[in-house]
Amino acid sequence: MVKLEGTLRIEEFYKIIFENNPLEIDPSVYQTIENSFNFLKDFSQNKTIYGVNTGFGPMAQYKINDEDRIKLQYNLIRSHASGTGKVIAPQYVKAAMLARLNTLSLGHSGVHKSVIELMTELINRNITPLIYEHGGVGASGDLVQLAHLALVLIGEGEVIYKGEFRSTKEVFEIENLKPISVVLREGLALMNGTSVMTGIGIVNTINTRRLLNWGILCASAINEIMQAYDDHLSLELNQSKKHKGQRDIAKRMREHLEDSQLTRKREEFLYNKNPDVRVFEEKVQEYYSIRCVPQILGPVLDTLNDVERILMEEVNSANDNPIVSVEKQHVYHGGNFHGDYVSLEMDKLKLVVTKMSMLAERQLNYLLNPNLNNTLPAFVNLGTLGLNFGMQGVQFTATSTTAENQMLSNPMYVHSIPNNNDNQDVVSMGTNAALITKKVVENAYEVMAIELITIVQAIEYLGFQDKISSKTKKAYDAIRKLVPVFKEDVIMYPYVNDVKAFLMNHENNIV
Repeated sequence: MVKLEGTLRIEEFYKIIFENNPLEIDPSVYQTIENSFNFLKDFSQNKTIYGVNTGFGPMAQYKINDEDRIKLQYNLIRSHASGTGKVIAPQYVKAAMLARLNTLSLGHSGVHKSVIELMTELINRNITPLIYEHGGVGASGDLVQLAHLALVLIGEGEVIYKGEFRSTKEVFEIENLKPISVVLREGLALMNGTSVMTGIGIVNTINTRRLLNWGILCASAINEIMQAYDDHLSLELNQSKKHKGQRDIAKRMREHLEDSQLTRKREEFLYNKNPDVRVFEEKVQEYYSIRCVPQILGPVLDTLNDVERILMEEVNSANDNPIVSVEKQHVYHGGNFHGDYVSLEMDKLKLVVTKMSMLAERQLNYLLNPNLNNTLPAFVNLGTLGLNFGMQGVQFTATSTTAENQMLSNPMYVHSIPNNNDNQDVVSMGTNAALITKKVVENAYEVMAIELITIVQAIEYLGFQDKISSKTKKAYDAIRKLVPVFKEDVIMYPYVNDVKAFLMNHENNIV
């Protein structure tokens, strides 16, 4: 059980979204919500408050009669439930719901407590609104996507329930749930925020951290396969640079390799021998994709940490409009719903994830090309060269997927298009940025899966099972349970998909 007490941490987010821990709302949170609702209800009498007794966006110039206030909220929800395209996967929708619930719980939105109660039940019962990818420009928040959430809360629209698309009305009857009744401004408060882009973004950061862990494992294992010199990972070399990420990556790789029998000391092979050799048969320094891993993955780690910090700040922020302040007894109008923070961070994240996929692709190419590694057969082919193909076919997949990531890594942050009768004249496209980043992360897992299968095949060919580090051996054993040793050509796509799923769903405790 995870208790929500006002601030949501990444660890709690993970437990609810990835481990399906139930959510409990602390009574103090309900008190905060009730205070906010009661204040706004009283304060809005005989005052003009945006979204309470006015139209929305450029229609805010129109005063709404008191008898039409509730109808206004329902009209907003129904008219903006206009998403199209692919359905967003339930895990990401659940993350968006948790993000919205948390920001509404801060007491700056003036919603009735029934909103929090019903959202909590939906999260705990894994009932997720049907939300589509297309529709959000990320300026007045995720209006279109969040309208689909609001639609479910009023008992309309569709949900994903036990893996099926079902009508909300039908599922509510099965689960004995009652829709909310809009009382004040629940429609606008539910829709006017950054919670879809933020929820998807936080899942992206969690998946990226897991991907980075696998990337460190792959890079470490390749150091063993090629029996690399270990000084490029040394404390002395990496401490001479001030970047925390680089130092951390090098440290983790040293820890990974500490019981390996394969990496070499430069002083034992080059510093005291071969005084008369004019041309060295072995490379004196490794290729950049092996030697520069701390310098390449270090910026990835630093960026990931910054992205996670900013997204957690966003999920713990009031991000709708207007903002209610019980303390100051006032209502403030502005633009906290604008998604530029999330949009920019998603663009940063997809850049570094693309770089990870590029590194994995180059390491894969090193293993597959005997002219580079001088150790392994072409395509790590354990069969008959010419007759069999080994990993040749899947290299095409890794290369094309990496190329797609390079294309997708172009920024959304600077693709503002004015809309809403130019009321929204500068927008963030944050939801698009988060969804594209999701695709980039999933693509990178495909490349990493192919690389890891190849690493395992290479260890098999070299007979290094008893010499690799204990951490590499655990990964080797795990992948071998999914992918058998193959000399004859086999259909590869089921194995790639199985390994990708394993990498995305595994806790990394084997490394």
